[in-house]
Amino acid sequence: MFENLTDRLEGVFKKLRGHGTLSEENIKESMREVRVALLEADVNFQVVKEFVATVTEKAVGLEVSRALSPGQQIIKIVHDELITLLGGSTETLRLDGQQPVTIMMAGLQGSGKTTTSGKLARMLKDKGRRPYLVPADIYRPAAIEQLQVLGQQLDIPVHPSTTAMKPVDICRQAMGVAAEHDYDTLIIDTAGRLHVDETLMAELKEIQNAIHLSEVLFVADSMTGQDAVTVADKFNKDLEISGVVLTKMEGDARGGAALSIKKITGKPIKFVGVGEGLDALEIFHPDRLASRILGMGDVLTLIEKAEAVVDRKKADQVAKKIKQNTFTLEDFLDQIQQIKKMGSLDQILGMVPGLNKLKQLKDAPKPDEKELVKTEAIIRSMTSKERRNHTIINGSRRQRIANGSGTAVSDVNRVLQSYTAMLKMMKKMRGKPGLVTGTKRRKLPKGLRKR
Repeated sequence: MFENLTDRLEGVFKKLRGHGTLSEENIKESMREVRVALLEADVNFQVVKEFVATVTEKAVGLEVSRALSPGQQIIKIVHDELITLLGGSTETLRLDGQQPVTIMMAGLQGSGKTTTSGKLARMLKDKGRRPYLVPADIYRPAAIEQLQVLGQQLDIPVHPSTTAMKPVDICRQAMGVAAEHDYDTLIIDTAGRLHVDETLMAELKEIQNAIHLSEVLFVADSMTGQDAVTVADKFNKDLEISGVVLTKMEGDARGGAALSIKKITGKPIKFVGVGEGLDALEIFHPDRLASRILGMGDVLTLIEKAEAVVDRKKADQVAKKIKQNTFTLEDFLDQIQQIKKMGSLDQILGMVPGLNKLKQLKDAPKPDEKELVKTEAIIRSMTSKERRNHTIINGSRRQRIANGSGTAVSDVNRVLQSYTAMLKMMKKMRGKPGLVTGTKRRKLPKGLRKR
C-alpha cells in the first residue's frame, strides 16, 4: 500500500545524505518534498500541515549528532513523528471487565464488516476465548447466511437471527444465549448503508442503549482514502467508537486513511485486514508500520507470521530430511504452501529491511505470485511416485504433467531445475561427504597432522 510514499521519502532522504551538515535551508527544502509526498498519499491536508511543522521545528532545533548523518537524523525524527501520527502505541481489545465482552462492528455497506467479524472471531478463538457471532443486519440480502457460512467454516456458533426480527431484539436475545452457554465474547455484525443516514445511526444507538457494549469498532475500507476518515469522524461523533479496523490494507491504495484517521477521530486503529483469508487480520502496530513506510522493513511481524504458520514437528522433519538427503518434491510443495499462508510475496518482501532499495534497481527480479501458483499446479500434477523420486520423470511424463497443470513442458523443466538446484545447495550446506560423518577421513595438510 505505501510503496509510492516509501519511494518518495527515500528520494528525499537520499538528497539529504549529500549534505555534510543540516541547515535550516536544506531542512525546509526536504520538508516541502515530504509535504508533497504525504499529500499525494491522500493524507488529510491539516494532518500534513501539522506533521511537517512539527518535524521542521524539531529538525531545525536539533543538536547535530556526530554518530548520525544529516539524512539519518531527519529519518529518525520523521520515524518518531510517524509513530505518533499512527497512534503512538499498540492498542488492542478490552477483554476484561463486564462479561461477556460485547463488540459491535459498525460502518458503511461494503467496508467488510461481516468478513471482519469472522476474522476477529477466529483470532479470539485462537487465543482461547469462546466467541459468539451475532448477525444483526436484516436488510442486506444473504447477510445473515453469509455470517452463518463463516461460522461453519470456523466452527464458531452463530445466533439464529431472522430478517423478521428487529436488530435490537436480536442483540438482547443473543446476550441471553451467551449467558446460558457461557460464551465470553459477542461479535455483533450490524447493517451498513451506502452513506451515513439518520435511520442507520438511530438503529445503532438503540443497540448501544439496550445492551452494554465493551467495544464499538468502526470498519473502514482503506481503499476509499479520505472518505473513510470523514465517515469515521461522523460515526465517532454519533456513537463514540472505541477503535478502527482498516480493511484491504494489502491493496494498492495510497495509505492516506491509515495516516489520518487517528489524528482526526482521536481513536486508535486496532486491527488491519491484509487479505481475503479468514486468518488475514492483524493487530495494528504503529511503530512497525512507520518502519515499513520508511523502508526499514518489519522483522517482528515477519517472525510472528512465520511462527503462526510453521508447524514445529514438520519443520523438524524437513530439517531431518535435508540432513539425510531425502527432501522430495512433496516437501517442496509443502514449503510453498507454508509461504503462501504468510501472505503475498510483496507483503513478505516488504517486511525484509533493505529490499525496497533493491526493488528500485532496473535489473532487480520482481516477485511473481503467478509463478508460485504455477509451480504448485505442476507438482500437484505429478504422481506420488514422481514426487518422491524426480529422476523417473522422463520426456513423456513431463508432457503429461504439463498437460495436467495447464502449463508448457518448459515450465515443468524449470520447476525440476529449481528443485535440483535447491538439492545441490542443501548438499553444500551439509558439507562434503566424509568431512564429518562419512567413512573416509579427509587428510589434513602435512604441517597440521598430529605427530
